[in-house]
Amino acid sequence: MGWLDKLKQGMKKTATRFSSATVADLDSLEEALITTDMGVKMATELTSLLKKEKSENIKQKLSDILIQKLTPVAKPLEIKKSDIPFIILMAGVNGAGKTTTIGKLAHQYKNQGYSVAMIAADTFRAGASEQLSRWAERTQCPIFIGDPNEDPAALVYKSLEDLKKNPVDILFIDTAGRLQNKTDLMGELSKIRRVIQKHYENTPQETILVLDGTSGQNILSQVKLFGEATPLTGLIMTKLDGSAKGGVLVALADSFRLPIYALGVGESVDDLQSFTAPDYVNALLENVQ
Repeated sequence: MGWLDKLKQGMKKTATRFSSATVADLDSLEEALITTDMGVKMATELTSLLKKEKSENIKQKLSDILIQKLTPVAKPLEIKKSDIPFIILMAGVNGAGKTTTIGKLAHQYKNQGYSVAMIAADTFRAGASEQLSRWAERTQCPIFIGDPNEDPAALVYKSLEDLKKNPVDILFIDTAGRLQNKTDLMGELSKIRRVIQKHYENTPQETILVLDGTSGQNILSQVKLFGEATPLTGLIMTKLDGSAKGGVLVALADSFRLPIYALGVGESVDDLQSFTAPDYVNALLENVQ
């Protein structure tokens, strides 16, 4: 199964929200857009634009509008080689899929010839280090693991000191899952960032927020509050294969205009791929009549 087929299969729960919507009835289409968690504001805007159109092919016009909105945020994650590691700090709420996303990305970059290391800076959750360790073993990447409940920033500091003697191209830092309303944990994320910057100016090069596609409109508050704790450079959305709320990605792009690097539609290492606007819109609107 090719990537587009996997995306369509993964987006099936969201796309079926359009099964009773027709372009002839823009009110039913607007309602369907809202039920995908695109949001009332975005759904109303889209249908208002369509009402002004004289186009005979309303579905094609809707597709064109969505692609136009999403194309500016559809950007690949670009790795730049230098004499310091390309540091990717991963953040997100509990269960969003940070650790698995790191493993999949590490697998992809190793296959491209990069040297990769990992820091298991989630020292609080039982099993977090073990989960990342399994990915490190699978991808044959060195991993730095602290003691249970060790200060994550201290672990990052020690790990970066070691990596100065054993440099790598890419370093992933896995952080503890945190609810966006927990100010102490948000402060810890900022502290980790400051420790990184003490070692290397203008790093981390990427701070990526991993989002659970089943969370719907709650995603918007996550991006806002995580962004207040630490500057975000991009987003990755996972679990679209289990979501009927995949339309939230449109609201996300419109509200924050942050790069959306990749989408996850399954458990396989190849089920995390770069986000492209035409493929996503094609899968989203497949059931519109």
